[in-house]
Amino acid sequence: MRFLHTADWQLGMTRHFLSAEAQPRYSAARRAAVAALGPLAAEAGAEFVVVAGDVFEHNQLAPREVSQALEAMRGIGVPVYLLPGNHDPLDAASVYTSALFTAERPDNVVVLDRPGAHRVRPGLELVAAPWYSKAPTTDLVGEVLDGLPGDGVTRVVVGHGAVDILVPDKDRASLIRLAALEAAIARGAVHYVALGDKHSRLDVGAGGRIWYSGSPEVTNYDDIEPDPGQVLVVDIDETDPGRPVHVDARRIGGWRFMSLQHAVDDSRDIADLDINLDQMPDKERTVIRLGLTGSLTVTDRAALDACLDRYARLFAALLPWDGKTDIAVMPADGEFDDLAIGGFAAAAVDELVATARSDGDDADDARAALALLLRLAQGAA
Repeated sequence: MRFLHTADWQLGMTRHFLSAEAQPRYSAARRAAVAALGPLAAEAGAEFVVVAGDVFEHNQLAPREVSQALEAMRGIGVPVYLLPGNHDPLDAASVYTSALFTAERPDNVVVLDRPGAHRVRPGLELVAAPWYSKAPTTDLVGEVLDGLPGDGVTRVVVGHGAVDILVPDKDRASLIRLAALEAAIARGAVHYVALGDKHSRLDVGAGGRIWYSGSPEVTNYDDIEPDPGQVLVVDIDETDPGRPVHVDARRIGGWRFMSLQHAVDDSRDIADLDINLDQMPDKERTVIRLGLTGSLTVTDRAALDACLDRYARLFAALLPWDGKTDIAVMPADGEFDDLAIGGFAAAAVDELVATARSDGDDADDARAALALLLRLAQGAA
């Protein structure tokens, strides 16, 4: 038996750092990742798809977002089982019970809207742990494991949330207890656990049967989310009483959110940064969070700003990495001797240089003014 395990589609997600032009492309890419499940299911011979929570970013979605999502699911072509998660719980305002969702839900889409076993076919069950609020007070997965027998039925648990070994706050009531999962697997009641909540692919425990699939399209920077953009193809051998499991990851995401750090102390370092950014592929689908450290002259800082301005127009976003950026700017001796100005203008430049070299409150403004002056002068030349 083979199926696809995915989670955390969060359709309708926006990223505040994307421009008005880039955000629609990112939203379209998230829907395209869902549509890509159809060809993948056909190629892999998957019997169905499970989505382990957070199908939607929240329950207050625009009607167009819901309709487009359902149309993408319709095209997958095999049954698609949706688990409500913390972003889209089955509360009073749930998208899953809305008139629009109910009217347009394709026949191949099934909401796992009650806890416990859902029969897929004889001998195969999905054991669901849906969320009914954003703050459950119990281990929802642990509750549906209680009493499950090891009776020869193949069972896949579909849950959402943090496993207790992955977080420091062990007292949180909603944590999924790894010991309970492993006990259910050991007694043959459960054979695979499909989890959502972590947006990066992750194997939990030592048995290879408990997985987070991660989000099929990236949602955060690679230092936080190292392995996103994938879907898991899960094989369970039902001919073997032990139900051995094989998991294969398939990449379907197309965007990258990257965190980069670079030292810039002279024009050569700026040229190296320029080369590195220039050689990156798929700039329209790449977001860069850039941490820069070093000490530059005003001339070199102006060159750096010109470099960053260019790539900000090419990448989906190019942003400073707060906390990782610290550039000191100090005018060099004779740096402004070639401006060919005199009189009051020359005196003003001298005053700006003196202010820029000071530790006063106006030093940063003076450095910025000098950098702008150099860029204007170079532009005129």
